[in-house]
Amino acid sequence: DLFSYFSILFDRPFELGVFIVIEDYLGTVEYVGIKTTRLKSIGGEEIIVPNKDLTSSRIRNFKRMQKRRVVFNFGVIYETTNEQLKIIPSIVEKVINNNKALIFDRAHFVAYGDFSLNFEAVYFVKTNDYNQYMDAQQQINLKIKQEFDKHEIKFAAPTQIHHLYNSLAEKEVEIEARE
Repeated sequence: DLFSYFSILFDRPFELGVFIVIEDYLGTVEYVGIKTTRLKSIGGEEIIVPNKDLTSSRIRNFKRMQKRRVVFNFGVIYETTNEQLKIIPSIVEKVINNNKALIFDRAHFVAYGDFSLNFEAVYFVKTNDYNQYMDAQQQINLKIKQEFDKHEIKFAAPTQIHHLYNSLAEKEVEIEARE
């Protein structure tokens, strides 16, 4: 335990007040002691982690992240025309480029899904601040919805089409066709 404490003290994989993720645990570092480190989770509870576990785990330190890479996916209905499919990447690019805090990377039609034509878009947020990332994603989602409405592009939702077979009606059609 003492060796682990000194490893944390001298190596500084994190500092007080920094948001970190260790395996399934995430929170802000509040205290580093000789035996344990204490985190305050997003939910507010205290998480006590033995220093020995910290020095043998992979730690994700979000303070050192300079920009955040964001990948998001969405699907449109199969009835979307080729012309509409071709303009979707440019719509996404335009929406992302309208925010000065973002850097557009790419947007592509990537796959035929079970119930949708799937797109993937990638951009960077010029900060590591989670709230700014969420604000930007919300703005992107709202603006894409607005632009899709203008171009009559519909988002996909899981759907099923059921074809009903009516044997009596089919027999009547066959009888009429023979006469």
